[in-house]
Amino acid sequence: MTEPLIGVRRLPHAADLDLPTYQSAGAAGADLRAALGEPLVLAPLGRASVPTGLVFDIPDGFEVQVRPRSSLARHHGVTVLNAPGTVDSDYRGEIMVLLVNLGAEPFAIRHGERIAQAVVAPAPQARFHAVEVVGETTRGAGGFGSTGRT
Repeated sequence: MTEPLIGVRRLPHAADLDLPTYQSAGAAGADLRAALGEPLVLAPLGRASVPTGLVFDIPDGFEVQVRPRSSLARHHGVTVLNAPGTVDSDYRGEIMVLLVNLGAEPFAIRHGERIAQAVVAPAPQARFHAVEVVGETTRGAGGFGSTGRT
């Protein structure tokens, strides 16, 4: 399978930052970094859209999912609020990461710090059509928790 090629334009406030990078040969997510002039402090339960200084040229039929970094979540309670965030193939604005601090202490985000992961995924558009009846399944209309706890 040929990997998709994502064009990346750096904005001036990210001129000194690396492009998204994978930290290991099997990593699914490439790290996104904060592009900040001054540190941004997230108070407990605070949230902010953190700029990356990057604009992506995503091929048609793909999306970029913005996901949390597990180390920030585990050690500090900082995560991506709308995880996974979706960057559509026709979006050409700066990639922003909506972070929330669910921890008990303020958390300072510094320029160049790895704040999230970008996962490139296929995103075909489906066709929707109206029907009078939908097919039946064993689960039926069972919603949240209907298949049991474990």
